[in-house]
Amino acid sequence: MHACDEAFSPNVPDAARRVIEALEGAGHEAWIVGGWVRDALRGAASHDVDVTTSAPWPETARALHAVGMAVYETGTAHGTVTAVCAGEAVEVTTYRVETGYSDHRHPDEVRFVKDVREDLARRDLTINAMAWHPTRGLLDPFGGRDDLVQGIVRAVGDPAVRFDEDALRVLRTVRFAVRFGFAVERQTHEALLDKLYLLREVAQERIGQEVNAIVCGGKAGTALLAYPEVMCAAIPELTAARGFDQRSVYHIYDVYEHIAHVCNACEAFTAGQATAALRWAALLHDVAKPSTYSEDVDGHGHFFDHPRQGAHMARAILRRMAIPSEVADAACLLIRWHDEPMPATAPAVRRLLRRFSQACPGREVPLAFNLFDLRRADAVSKCPSAAPWAHHMDAYASILRSEIERGLVFGTRQLAVSGSDVMRALNIAPGPAVGMQMEVLLQVVMAGEVPNERDELLAWLGAMP
Repeated sequence: MHACDEAFSPNVPDAARRVIEALEGAGHEAWIVGGWVRDALRGAASHDVDVTTSAPWPETARALHAVGMAVYETGTAHGTVTAVCAGEAVEVTTYRVETGYSDHRHPDEVRFVKDVREDLARRDLTINAMAWHPTRGLLDPFGGRDDLVQGIVRAVGDPAVRFDEDALRVLRTVRFAVRFGFAVERQTHEALLDKLYLLREVAQERIGQEVNAIVCGGKAGTALLAYPEVMCAAIPELTAARGFDQRSVYHIYDVYEHIAHVCNACEAFTAGQATAALRWAALLHDVAKPSTYSEDVDGHGHFFDHPRQGAHMARAILRRMAIPSEVADAACLLIRWHDEPMPATAPAVRRLLRRFSQACPGREVPLAFNLFDLRRADAVSKCPSAAPWAHHMDAYASILRSEIERGLVFGTRQLAVSGSDVMRALNIAPGPAVGMQMEVLLQVVMAGEVPNERDELLAWLGAMP
């Protein structure tokens, strides 16, 4: 056992402490394990606590029932039950070892053991293979605490074996490295690259979960630049972008590098609070550039229609990776319009909101602001002379804010007149003609030709030939 710093005395959540007391009161051994221990050592302890125990799950359930806790059989094939104590859920799992992994993802056999060190030895990374006990302190057989101090992500034992067991650990390793700003230890990094091909055997939705954690953690740009082989293995469509010369006076980076810088710039412009849709849009906004490339007679590169085709490619990628549709819909919308010319006028902003309202009803305003941030990030990630274009987005944002203050009009529901008003003014019966007239009114209001006021609109209708 590695010595524990006497100053390290984390505040163990009461529910976890009571679970351990109940198990040990019944003659078993129990420890807190996993991410809670890691984060507590980093000074970032959370209430999401896992406990591991020497007790087989039926005995775990009996011990916890005996002290009045509710227990749910949430994974008994792997020795797991979930205890609920004072409204807090604590997952409790029997010490186990796993063997086989013929599919490079799931163990062929799970065997329960009595030594917690054997359980820790099956885990992926040293920083995730520590245990903590309220009285016995820290159990750290693989030096995870030292790796935390040194900023290193290292596999437990032989990294090639760890990645052979579960190929998804390739992405998990990168996720932890970019999340904490750590370096992947040399042998672990070499094994990671050597085992990339195994990702082909992992279900796409599981790859999507890991990539989504990287993206939504705001670390996509970091991962793209530091671990390009891994990111391209996870999203093969990015491979063509690596080293792709844009042959443009507006770009100093290849397509792949540009994408990475746009991801980072989105984080900067949003102070690390970018939405999931904006983050995914930044990652995939230029995914179609290699396939739409052409050169003019002077050898300058062009990417005609890449936003539209990129939105189609992004849709397929996000669907494949099981990214929620509300995120995918918004991200694809941002990609589709990220490079569309648009004058800085109120009618143009209204038309943008109209398009966004039709695609993502009720989300048009935040998505418009997302688009402005994406365009800002795109501008500063091209070349120094293009960077000032980022300031042009301030004009669009100012217009949108003014429109919000005045009362947004981008759909017939926002008009100051109703279908009944139109029928009375034009003396027409209910039917398609009413909707057509409402659309005409909407267009003249959005164009700024008539104010959105009831009397003005009815007068305009009355003056129609």
